[in-house]
Amino acid sequence: MRVLAFDPGYERLGAAVLEKENGKETLLFSTCIRTLAKVSFEERLKKLGGEAEALIKEWHPNAVALEEVFFEKNAKTAMQVAEVRGALMYIAAAQNLKVHHYTPGEVKVAVTGYGGSDKKAIAAMVPKLLRISLGKRLDDELDAIAVGITCLASVR
Repeated sequence: MRVLAFDPGYERLGAAVLEKENGKETLLFSTCIRTLAKVSFEERLKKLGGEAEALIKEWHPNAVALEEVFFEKNAKTAMQVAEVRGALMYIAAAQNLKVHHYTPGEVKVAVTGYGGSDKKAIAAMVPKLLRISLGKRLDDELDAIAVGITCLASVR
């Protein structure tokens, strides 16, 4: 199975392509897609959607995995991240791809074994689980990889 996983955001969208064959997960690609604050939200959404479509076209995933929105304080930010998620769901559905949704807690449990883990624990475990070098990856990119790991671990 090949999954395209996203950590939704409109300033930075983490994206990762992972594959599971013979019980082994492999990271094929990951990136952090950035948009500029000076452009309109609509233009940012257009760029993110275009990049997502290009990733689907290039990598031919079997499914898309998305982290669910969880914000306690800033409702405006949460709404805009939810709009990015909606655009990603539409793009996946338009390509007849199944979409899997995971809460931050589910991702933390899948990757670290503890639902209260912090970003440092995720960043420490991702390279160990996939046997990759950490390199210069932003949190958003690592979170997308973690969402992909969660999807591959939970989908039969």
